[in-house]
Amino acid sequence: MLTIFSTLVSFLMGGLPKILDFFQDKADKGHELKLAQMQTEREMQLLAAGYVAQQRIEEIKLDEIKTQTASAEKVSLIDAQQAEMSAIYAHDMSLNEGTSQWMKDFRASVRPVITYGFFFLLVGIDSVLAYKGLTSGVEFVQLADQLWDNETQALFASIIAFHFGGRAFGK
Repeated sequence: MLTIFSTLVSFLMGGLPKILDFFQDKADKGHELKLAQMQTEREMQLLAAGYVAQQRIEEIKLDEIKTQTASAEKVSLIDAQQAEMSAIYAHDMSLNEGTSQWMKDFRASVRPVITYGFFFLLVGIDSVLAYKGLTSGVEFVQLADQLWDNETQALFASIIAFHFGGRAFGK
């Protein structure tokens, strides 16, 4: 029995290096396969990151082009408005050519005369109403609420804005 056992062990020991080589080769190939998979995944991540970076660069360039276009549109609009105002001023100046000084002064006084006229009309109407209200026994608080209501405030603001707004835009 010992002979059979020693023969079997000797036979297996002779093939042991081949068996160990088989398992070692299998482990090496598994390791190489894992390395290849990891390298492929890394390359895919780098490609994806590169694609994302390139896509972001393209988005930035597109935003820059949009900003430049919007800026150019605004500049051209401002240039057009300046050209229009210059043409209006040139036209107004040409209207004054060959006219007398009193006509020039009359044209220049139109805006202030209208403004002062409406202002004094508003003050006159409010003064008469205040006098009538106070003489008929209306309390001052009620009278003030009626005379200086939202519509009157809007009218007064419009008169002032008409006069000073025209002056601001005219310069």
